[in-house]
Amino acid sequence: MNKKNLDARTVESFGAEWTQFDQSALPEAEARQIFDDYFAIFPWDRLPARASGFDMGCGSGRWARLVAPRVGHLHCIDPSSALDVARKTLADHGNVSFHKASVDDAALPAGSQDFGYSLGVLHHVPDTAAALRACASMLKPGAPFLVYLYYALDNRPLPFRLIWRASDLLRRFVHRLPEGPKHVVTDVIAATVYWPLARTALLAERLSFPVANLPLAYYRSRTFYTMRTDARDRFGTPLEQRFERRQILAMMEAAGLSDIQFSEKAPFWCAVGWRQ
Repeated sequence: MNKKNLDARTVESFGAEWTQFDQSALPEAEARQIFDDYFAIFPWDRLPARASGFDMGCGSGRWARLVAPRVGHLHCIDPSSALDVARKTLADHGNVSFHKASVDDAALPAGSQDFGYSLGVLHHVPDTAAALRACASMLKPGAPFLVYLYYALDNRPLPFRLIWRASDLLRRFVHRLPEGPKHVVTDVIAATVYWPLARTALLAERLSFPVANLPLAYYRSRTFYTMRTDARDRFGTPLEQRFERRQILAMMEAAGLSDIQFSEKAPFWCAVGWRQ
């Protein structure tokens, strides 16, 4: 594992992103809908009473605030200044600890946690496989770990993949901009790309057309705030990796996770495995 297993520019970028989009303007109903999408396969009913777990790369704490009431203790771990945003988001929760640390800093003792999750984070570190091993090492035997990694569009048709390749060329330019212009450009992308395509998918759905393979159909019922947030996340981040389902499975197994289950609905790919 490289020391440290992080990209400094990406860490700085996420600190700026979550300061700008602290999720306080996200409607509660929408937040819970998105949360349910990510956690659809998480085994809440199999956690022990007063379970202790961790959120690796907690960012603004947008998911942690919905997890904390369900568990005994939650450790929020993040190397960026977003941790300060998370502290404010979770100020009313007395069962949360904060750790300014990277994934390879061993913020928690090995074999100490009843569960863990990392959503939309580990594809932004240089060595994702090593990051998965580091997360798994903190789990007790038999503890679940939920991960969301950007997919390589392996379940999408060729035109969909070609559109993504074109968008990635744009990302390679946008992420180099200073933060102010970057926010402006990604807001323009949200307004001129995300919103029209998402609302077109919504109209198609209402007309009973299939929408699964329409670009940005996932956002068809989302607010513009979510589109702005995700456009900033998608186009403003320096380091991004994407993985096929088979690659994620192999990395999770190599990290010592077993009985791995993938969610069959967006966002792709979400998977849960159990520490051997």
